[in-house]
Amino acid sequence: MSVYGQRRPNFVQFINSQHTWVDSVFQKLTPKERIAQLFLVRAHTNLGQRYIDSVAQVIQKEQLGGLVVFQGGPVRHAQMLNQYQKLAKVPLLVTFDGEWGLGMRLPDSTVSFPYQMTLGAIQNEMLIYEMGRQVARDFQRIGMHFNFAPVVDINNNPKNPVINFRSFGDNKHNVTRKAKAYMDGMVAGGIIASLKHFPGHGDTDVDSHHDLPQLKFSKARLDSLEIFPFRELIQQGAPAIMVAHMNIPALDAKPNIPSSISRKVVTDLLRKELGFNGLTVTDAMDMKGVKKFFPNGEADVMAIEAGHDLLEISENSARAIGLVEKAVKSGRIKQAELDQRIKRVLAAKYWLGLNQYRPVNMVNLVSDLNTPASKSLVQRLADAAVTVLKSDRRIRSFDKKIETAVVSIGVNQPQDFEKGLAVQLNDRREFLISGKETEDEMKELLKEVRRSPQIILAIHDNRARPGSEIKINEQVREFIDRLAGRRTITVMFTNPYAIDSLPVERSNSIILAYQNDYFMQKAALKVLLGQAKAEGKLPVTVNKRFAYGDGM
Repeated sequence: MSVYGQRRPNFVQFINSQHTWVDSVFQKLTPKERIAQLFLVRAHTNLGQRYIDSVAQVIQKEQLGGLVVFQGGPVRHAQMLNQYQKLAKVPLLVTFDGEWGLGMRLPDSTVSFPYQMTLGAIQNEMLIYEMGRQVARDFQRIGMHFNFAPVVDINNNPKNPVINFRSFGDNKHNVTRKAKAYMDGMVAGGIIASLKHFPGHGDTDVDSHHDLPQLKFSKARLDSLEIFPFRELIQQGAPAIMVAHMNIPALDAKPNIPSSISRKVVTDLLRKELGFNGLTVTDAMDMKGVKKFFPNGEADVMAIEAGHDLLEISENSARAIGLVEKAVKSGRIKQAELDQRIKRVLAAKYWLGLNQYRPVNMVNLVSDLNTPASKSLVQRLADAAVTVLKSDRRIRSFDKKIETAVVSIGVNQPQDFEKGLAVQLNDRREFLISGKETEDEMKELLKEVRRSPQIILAIHDNRARPGSEIKINEQVREFIDRLAGRRTITVMFTNPYAIDSLPVERSNSIILAYQNDYFMQKAALKVLLGQAKAEGKLPVTVNKRFAYGDGM
């Protein structure tokens, strides 16, 4: 029987049921190959042919369960996946970090959807469900099966260096609703979605790629806040959960133990207390947060011992598989428990239809991953996210015919927003502020700009990871402060938290567009010109003046 019915069977029930295909594959594997099904190896196509070939050797020799795919190009990726699948006795499970779609790792040649923080502002969750469906289509087209998304961390620490704009915001109910829509869309589209980073990475000021963050919260606080979206979504059928590398003494008192390799967290809390029966996966095992205190493959064994189904990127999978085999022989890991997990992973492959694996068709691949429908969905999401703060009076009375000063900060040439505005305005004067101007030049500029009856102040943050603060010098800060008055509409192509670090509060109106991408610039332009009404609401509390849920 093929799994592709009219409706896909419930994933969690399916992977915990018996299947003839699963049993027959399991029987054909050696004990080492069975353990190898739990390991995912890193794959790239931007590191040259030697790297691609070295991963091919590992797959052929160790017969690992799957891949975690990183940077490269879609055509090279598809060719690589076809090559690797030929070497595997059991079709590989191909996983990918695609929080904003394929563009998260392949930004130059595939579609990037808005960041989760931007989506957090949207009031119509059906749009996010549609995005999940589209992400699933893109994954399947390129031969991938499992997205490490959505992020359900509640970003209640504005200084969070690692989650921040990757979170839907700081309200647990909003985060849960948005995550459910995205998760449901992907699962309905036939791929596996994974909530992350359990038990909640939103209130840390350390990046677990570089060190082990510590959360000193009580179990009660974790239950009421961090764990809330996980608990809710487990009840709604979450297929998979990724566990983070964080040290949380309230959950496991063992010194320096990361949550990812703690049996108290993975088995006692996630499996038993919260009743989760889907797939669990570790965050990457080559991150400093996990290997710092448990080196030389010990962390890999502890991850299996903790109760995981899948290990992402072991530093050395051959070593790890050998160590796990030893741990089974010594009785440290129970054979029956291990077999059950191997069968769960095989059943997940069966649910995905990998029992009838077909290679990726290379014809029209790039155009199929960049469809007009996909691009139009990106724009609809962007349009629905734009948020107007303070007042919309200046926007309603904005006059394209009168002289307008357009001041841009953070860029050295006009962007899509400025170019779009130029086409619409009869009489405009453009000013680009680089931050290298002298004090005297800034004073002159201020006088010049203030001559115009209408002022647009556009603040751009074109960093790949838009942080909570924008670093500007004192002159520019003073300039913004003096410019942000009742004639000024400020347009922010920044992280929402940046409002707190810039003196824009006195502007008549603030159009918040969350990120600097062309689709957000186009969306903000429509709102400014009165071609669209802003419907977004602030997904985080920025300060006393601008709180969660604000928006005209």
